[in-house]
Amino acid sequence: MVYLDMQNSHAYDETIPKPPDGVGKPRKVSRMESVIALLAALIGLSVGAGAGFYGRRLVSARRINSAQVEADKIVEAARRGAQTLVIEAKEETLHLRAEWEKEQRDHRSEFKRSERRLRKRDENLDKRANNLERREQTIAQQEGHAQKIVDEIEDSKQQALAKLEEISELSLPQAKDLLMREAEEEIQHEIARRYRDIEVQAQEDAREVSSRILATSIQRMAADVVSEMTVTTVPLPNDDMKGVDLIIDDTPEAVTLSCFDPVRREVARIAVTKLIADGRIHPARIEEMVSRSEKEVEKSIWSAGEEAIFDTGVRGMNPEIIKLLGRLKFRYSYGENVLQHSLEVSHIAGMIASEVGANIKVAKAGGLLHDIGKALTHEVEGPHAEIGAEIANKYNVAARVCACIAEHHDDVMTSPEAFIVAAADAISAARPGARKDTVENYIKRLQALEDVASDFEGVERCFAIQAGREVRVMVRPDSIDDIMASKLARDIVKKVEDNLVYPGQIKVTVIRESRIVEYAR
Repeated sequence: MVYLDMQNSHAYDETIPKPPDGVGKPRKVSRMESVIALLAALIGLSVGAGAGFYGRRLVSARRINSAQVEADKIVEAARRGAQTLVIEAKEETLHLRAEWEKEQRDHRSEFKRSERRLRKRDENLDKRANNLERREQTIAQQEGHAQKIVDEIEDSKQQALAKLEEISELSLPQAKDLLMREAEEEIQHEIARRYRDIEVQAQEDAREVSSRILATSIQRMAADVVSEMTVTTVPLPNDDMKGVDLIIDDTPEAVTLSCFDPVRREVARIAVTKLIADGRIHPARIEEMVSRSEKEVEKSIWSAGEEAIFDTGVRGMNPEIIKLLGRLKFRYSYGENVLQHSLEVSHIAGMIASEVGANIKVAKAGGLLHDIGKALTHEVEGPHAEIGAEIANKYNVAARVCACIAEHHDDVMTSPEAFIVAAADAISAARPGARKDTVENYIKRLQALEDVASDFEGVERCFAIQAGREVRVMVRPDSIDDIMASKLARDIVKKVEDNLVYPGQIKVTVIRESRIVEYAR
């Protein structure tokens, strides 16, 4: 490498070793040599630049050639791929065309078969039409022949009827009426006989079971007989106590209190008793005693209701229902205490339900609440069964229990439990001594019962016995036979049920006896 000393205008060649110190000094380079060296350097640089340019050009040319080769390969591959796709498309087209032609052939074949079937069906229809035409012609001919026969039969019938009318001396309507009467009598006789046979069989089948159930229920139930009390009597120590401001009759040593509301009558009884015992009778004292008596009666009502619920085992009752039950303690019907009657009906209904397999809880609850409406009959108008059902429904009593309350006096009942409650009610009311009535009502009921039984044809005499719980009917033996006597008993029962009002049940006994009387002369 050449170094130039621009300050001294001298160039030194680095390749020429410097002499060591003390050996000698470097020689001086001339200007011409410097210029030549510079030119040589420039020429070298130019030659290097040209060589580099030419080298890069060669490399670019090689790359271009390589890219051209790659492009040719890609074009060739694309051309071959396009040819392959064209071939595959042609093959697919041929395949689709073959399938389409096959489908067309199948359609043409199916069309030809359908056409043959339709042609055959048309031929069959034509044959059937021809057969129908021939058949219609044949039927028309037969109908004409049959009509002739019918006309001949009708003529013969008319001639026979005329002959019969001439022989029997009866017209056709008269003969029809005679036959209808005879047939009606025979049918009634046969129906009555069959009904009696069925009834006897049913009674034989049910007598043992029903007797056991009723006898068991009645024997297991024992209740006190309560007499009707329309008035309440307060005993007095002597006649001097009759100075109170009350309506006092001539009964010795007694004050009579009368009121339609049994609860209010009980309040008055307790208040008067306390006033008499205290001896101080004045308005303030009366109000105080009445207030105390009302509280005592309310407490007694609640206790009676709770005791009834406990005795029957009926749970989950609303407190208002319990209060209404307790009020029945002071309510009487036909001389029978309604609360005691309700308890008895509940027990009997539970026993019957257990025997027949019905719901015991529903039966007992229905029996206990069946007369709950009587606690409000002096306040609300309407039948006690409807009032009781509405009250029970209001206080969320079960629907089946409400049905027992509403239906215990109906002819049609919707559940076995309702029928059981009605039967238990009748059993409780029908016990001897359970109820009593006035003599006038008793006589009227007996007379009405005898009148109903006497209205039937063939009845000779009738007698109401056993306090109106049985009626015995004597019939004429020449007018009614044994079978018609059974029908007569059912007719009397139906009329009694439709026209009379009575507690419990009424037994109808029809008696037919034949009497043969001869005289010895």
